Amino acid sequence: MLVLCTLTMIAEIVAGLLFGSMALLADGLHMATHAGVMLVAAAAYRIAWKNRASEAYSFGTGKVGDLAAFASALALAATAVFLAVESVHRLFQPVPIAFDEAIPVAFLGLIVNVLSVWLLHDGHDHGHGHGHGHGHGYSHGHDHHHDHHDHDDDHDHHHDHSHDLNLRTAYAHVVSDAGIGVLAIAGLFAARQWGWVWLDPVLGIVAAVAILRWSAALLKAAGAVLLDKVPDRHLAAEARRILEADGAHVADFHLWQVGPGHYAVLASLEAARQPPSHYRASLSALPLLAHVTIEISEG
Repeated sequence: MLVLCTLTMIAEIVAGLLFGSMALLADGLHMATHAGVMLVAAAAYRIAWKNRASEAYSFGTGKVGDLAAFASALALAATAVFLAVESVHRLFQPVPIAFDEAIPVAFLGLIVNVLSVWLLHDGHDHGHGHGHGHGHGYSHGHDHHHDHHDHDDDHDHHHDHSHDLNLRTAYAHVVSDAGIGVLAIAGLFAARQWGWVWLDPVLGIVAAVAILRWSAALLKAAGAVLLDKVPDRHLAAEARRILEADGAHVADFHLWQVGPGHYAVLASLEAARQPPSHYRASLSALPLLAHVTIEISEG
């Protein structure tokens, strides 16, 4: 599929430049980032799987996909800026468009995009592995007890891909690419039929805005994970409720995402009546917590 996308992308970019269609060039450039997204996604999964048991990554390699999504979003934003500038230039200085040559290439691009959407959508029905190959526990002195536990995650986790930002990036990308392809074809037909040559660069601007919106949303989502923003306030509230059920006070609490559908929690308790292992066991009722660290202050 990646090879097919790459060949189609080259055809659309070359055709857009040769035949004077900004909409076709926009579709080709967007497909170029589409191919790049798929390549980055594949590389991210390979890196994550290869290093899943490495002790070098304290919380596993679950964020590799989010890092890849962030990089892909930056590529999308750069593409959008280029398209916007070039489309505005073409709007004021239009060029002749070879409609009979450009339209078949646009149809080819749309067919490849629809096929990509179908393949990625079908992939949503299957899970993939996400591993944590490390786990340890320890306690230390001073004025508190400290207990850390990693759930045994060497087996595969099958999770809803709606949690997987990297796959969502690829899927959203091909859907938007298909939409841009439809606009390109409609614009070329309208320009040929009614002489609306201005519509071609206008559709290029529309495509640029659409791509920029996608990239902004992806940057926000990926950045939130990479910067350890609290991912699920309901989960955080439920974890605090469980920890305080026997009268303990949560003095410090941190929840962050370590991978698709997997979270880590660190909590410091005061006035606790039970050892750390008790609270850790209580939190096992929340299966999304892959790493649990409990600290109990003695005074």
